[in-house]
Amino acid sequence: MAKISIQDLKKIKERERGKMVLRDGQYRAKITVHMGTCGIAAGARDVMGVFRDLIAQKELDDVILTNSGCAGLCAKEPMITVELADQSPVKYIKVDKSKAARIFEEHVIGGKAVEDYALARGSETTAT
Repeated sequence: MAKISIQDLKKIKERERGKMVLRDGQYRAKITVHMGTCGIAAGARDVMGVFRDLIAQKELDDVILTNSGCAGLCAKEPMITVELADQSPVKYIKVDKSKAARIFEEHVIGGKAVEDYALARGSETTAT
């Protein structure tokens, strides 16, 4: 069995800290772009760029932008998940640049999910 390195521990710490700061109120929103191979092939990098640009343009420091691996629904890629501190996560499917901009304005900034693009509300570990 391989030993865990200092770098591995730092990565785990940073990943878990990202989860905690959203719950502790330091951040009000988290956007996860699912970037498995199928997501990247479907345009997830472009979607990530849209969110990165919008966050920078608005000079937001209370929004976390991150990525994850494959969500398991290749035909629905690119997929993103938006989590607001006081709401259940929303998973969006077939997101392109224009959809990403609308999701950002209406959900991340406005607080109202864009039902037209949503696959599900809640997460795999919650019933909501």
